[in-house]
Amino acid sequence: MNIGDTLPPLEIPITRTLIVAGAVASRDYQDVHHDAELARQKGSPDIFMNILTTNGLVGRYITDHLGPQAVLRKVAIRLGAPNYPGDTMVLTGTVTAVAGDSVEIRVVGANGIGHHVTGTVTAEIPAAASAEIPAAAPVEIRAAGSAEVPA
Repeated sequence: MNIGDTLPPLEIPITRTLIVAGAVASRDYQDVHHDAELARQKGSPDIFMNILTTNGLVGRYITDHLGPQAVLRKVAIRLGAPNYPGDTMVLTGTVTAVAGDSVEIRVVGANGIGHHVTGTVTAEIPAAASAEIPAAAPVEIRAAGSAEVPA
């Protein structure tokens, strides 16, 4: 793995189910993450994704490419444009530093409004695994919240 290497993009459909399931899983019961009417009363056009769900998706993006042996040491992200239902977030990554078994990757998640998330992830991976960035298998997000890898 070298500075400047890019990870393949990952497209994530933003559904109501994903937004609500992420909020519930992270025990974030703020109404703006599950009640569209209350979100509108507070000035938002719809419910929107919380930062903990975004953080999890960023982590998944990195480990999908670095493999299960990767250990995330630092995730530093900043939210920008909200993720609303019906949009798609595309995660991209670029290697910005490599030192021994440690790699730093700059991550950007963009949606139809702009950059939803920007930041860096530092991970450790065994030296043998860092020679090549493996491609992630496509994952289908289903309404029940389960994920399935297409055959």
